[in-house]
Amino acid sequence: MGFSDDLRAARAPALGFAAMGAVWAAFAAQVPVLKAQIGAADALFGSLFLVSSLGALIAMRFAGPVDRALGARSVQVTAAAMGLAMLPAAFAGSPVLFCAGMVLAAGFSGICDVLMNARTSEQEEARGRPLMNLTHGIYSFAFALSAVLTGLAREAGLPPVAVFGAIALLIVLGGPLMRAPHRHLAGEPADLSTPAVRGLVWLAGLVFLAGFLAEQAADGWSALHIERTLGGRAAEGALGPAVLGLTMGIGRMSGQALAARFSETLLIAIACLVAACGVTLASLAQSVPMAYLGFAVLGLGISIVVPLSVALVGRIVPPSERVAAIGRASIVGYGAYLVGPSLMGLTSEAFGLRVAFLMLAVMLVLVATLLVPLIARRIRATR
Repeated sequence: MGFSDDLRAARAPALGFAAMGAVWAAFAAQVPVLKAQIGAADALFGSLFLVSSLGALIAMRFAGPVDRALGARSVQVTAAAMGLAMLPAAFAGSPVLFCAGMVLAAGFSGICDVLMNARTSEQEEARGRPLMNLTHGIYSFAFALSAVLTGLAREAGLPPVAVFGAIALLIVLGGPLMRAPHRHLAGEPADLSTPAVRGLVWLAGLVFLAGFLAEQAADGWSALHIERTLGGRAAEGALGPAVLGLTMGIGRMSGQALAARFSETLLIAIACLVAACGVTLASLAQSVPMAYLGFAVLGLGISIVVPLSVALVGRIVPPSERVAAIGRASIVGYGAYLVGPSLMGLTSEAFGLRVAFLMLAVMLVLVATLLVPLIARRIRATR
């Protein structure tokens, strides 16, 4: 079984990840223009994500019922809803309207995320092969492509609503290819079987949290760092998220092979240390090319942290509890979207974006040296 067979088996969630990558890259590459459009300062703009992220966290609680209700169309419907929900945010001319649109988009994105990961985990079990890095890699490549195209659209003067409208149309048209039959009935969130399993799910969720914090910070603030701190142009700013997405895609495709040879915990620890080096380099950069290099190293490192954590959760729980377990770990991880933007915004306003990025490097080192070894010990104790 080769790459093409893996891609065919994971087609539905892979296309869902591509849709999500396109949507959020378009958003990341347009942060400067959206921020100016609603007239928000750094701290306010970061705080707006706090409310929208609450929408994602609340919505994730309903991933199981949505999965059962929509069946094979669950990824298709939630991906389309995510794309269409970005249009109100693109139209917004005030912080309140922008926040309302982002609540919808983040909510549907959160549900879609849980369901795509669950479908991928089911295919991993059925085929006996790692697939999580593959589907997450598709997200990264779609993110990179969308960021580049969005940057060109900005240079051409196209408004955000035109960009998001085109992406939503593509998602709706590709929807039939995202149909994915269920292999197991989704369990309720309370179905997690033992305290040991629940503990491991929560610890894995904290790794999600660290990975999402680093990804979100680079996705949402790299363009601003390049344009404001280093004086780059709009297209150069948009290339920051694109570089991150491209190297994350490369890292995840490499992780697809590494995951078959090494343990998840070892790979996660190494990846966090590499990512810490990258974000440090980006924060201290004195030129745009140096910042690109830093974000590239960050992308290579952080790329496999979340996919391997998801794969770990899917492997340690019974099949009927997979959606519930991934959903619970994702809720913990999506806490990054609660504290991350506000933390980055407040730190940036007080000390500058360089200090904000350095703070992420310290967090990644702590995950590698303290949290991951604890998870490894817990896994050995449950066997």
